[in-house]
Amino acid sequence: MDPDSPTNPDDRFLGGKLLVATPSIGDPRFDRTVILMCDHSPEHAMGIVINKPVEGLRMPELFAQLGIERPDDAPDKPVLLGGPVDRDRGFVIHTMDYATEDSTLPVCAGLALTATKDVLEAIASCSPPRRSLLALGYAGWGAGQLEEELAANAWLVTEPDEALIFDSTAETKWERALDLIGVTPEHLSFLAGHA
Repeated sequence: MDPDSPTNPDDRFLGGKLLVATPSIGDPRFDRTVILMCDHSPEHAMGIVINKPVEGLRMPELFAQLGIERPDDAPDKPVLLGGPVDRDRGFVIHTMDYATEDSTLPVCAGLALTATKDVLEAIASCSPPRRSLLALGYAGWGAGQLEEELAANAWLVTEPDEALIFDSTAETKWERALDLIGVTPEHLSFLAGHA
């Protein structure tokens, strides 16, 4: 297997995994957050928050702002706040039925990240990717920073779940991600109170 593959089984790196914030996170920007990790190496880590909608902004409004025409039956989905870094830039997580050679980054089996306008045009077209989500900004970590947060029990890690990632019901994604791990919010509160 290619060691640079996003499905590399090296447990030290979390590309393609979901991070689920615990009460130990200590940063209100990431409270009850679920992040799809798109890249993780010794030098950096990068992911997209998948459960924090931008208040008052949905894809049709953003497409109108960008001058992208879309069919009347195109889905009306929320735009997400992908993280605190580079919030004026769009990042699209999508199924692999859409890809461009120069700008699509494979994330895990069947999922990829593209951050160019052509993916937005594809979403607005009559033949969009099977599933997609659009986020503004991303979550980023420097060398060793994410590892320190993991050691401090700020995050739980689980396998990606396509239904959870692309579901537009953001309010319950954190609880459902915990359920994938087999943990309840009450259990986390108990652990945080007895650390």
